[in-house]
Amino acid sequence: MHGLMPILFWIGLLPKPTMASTIAASDTSTSIIIRPDPKDQITCGRTKLRALSDVVFARRALTSGKSLDLSMDIQMPEASKQRPVVIYVTGGGFIQAPKEAALNLRTYVAEAGFVVASIEYRTVRDGANYRDGIADVKSAVRYLRANAVKYGIDPARVAVWGESAGGYLAAMVGVTNGIKSFDVGNDLEQSSDVQAVVDKFGASDLSKLASDFDQKAKDANNAPGNPIAQYIATVPETRLLDTQLATTAANPLTYVKPTHPPFLIFHGSRDRLISPSQTLILHNALTAVGGHSVRYVLDGAGHGDLSFLGDTESGLPWSARQTMDIIVDFLRAQTAVRGG
Repeated sequence: MHGLMPILFWIGLLPKPTMASTIAASDTSTSIIIRPDPKDQITCGRTKLRALSDVVFARRALTSGKSLDLSMDIQMPEASKQRPVVIYVTGGGFIQAPKEAALNLRTYVAEAGFVVASIEYRTVRDGANYRDGIADVKSAVRYLRANAVKYGIDPARVAVWGESAGGYLAAMVGVTNGIKSFDVGNDLEQSSDVQAVVDKFGASDLSKLASDFDQKAKDANNAPGNPIAQYIATVPETRLLDTQLATTAANPLTYVKPTHPPFLIFHGSRDRLISPSQTLILHNALTAVGGHSVRYVLDGAGHGDLSFLGDTESGLPWSARQTMDIIVDFLRAQTAVRGG
């Protein structure tokens, strides 16, 4: 999918993201700073996996009157025993949600002993908003619980792992455990609660997405009709982001309480798409109420894998062994997996 994205940018089907020129330093006193070695990359292929593609988990009616089947790709270790499941929620700027993304990262986690399901969710191109995205992730949780025997899943051990836009949705899913208004559609007899959250460079208060950036980047993020405004809500007539909604119902900080599942949070100090302070305010809010949250700052790292923009180096800190082993160790600790 990333190979197609430069073409879509060129022909105008996808808007090019605005990269900040400058980034203000943010507080790292409550975080752990790491400098992963870009040469020490993960390797896969040591553990045999079974893979299923295009498994439909929900059907949605779109505002256009058409219907959309949402599907997932599943990777499973071959040994037959109940395993925890990790639901991967890709990024895509709320414009697209390619479940094929981050295959190497997902494979590494699956080979560590997890069932990994990478899911689609509705975006602005489907006429959707943030509540729809949350509902889609929760639908995937319920579907996998309902089909736990079929996929070798322990339904009591479900984690969600998101990047960028997917990090925002993963955080929202975690903090809305038990809030039934976000449960829509299939398998409603099942719980959509998750037991752990991994949030990689996700947004929180979308009204301040560019708060660490230069004025040009701020202006671009506040432009009328931008994808973020479309996905959250716009003020009638102006097509500007509804900041009241962005700071309340669409903000994970609104739902924070000490009983939330444990969070593992990451951000690159040189992220030029989502202000590093976005994950910081979520992390500090979680710890302030006594919740479990650990935040890592990757010194010098940017916004994940930007190879689709021609940046072949940006993904290396994120696929480094140190970074990925932190994720695997967290998932193992929170779901009690003792090896593959």
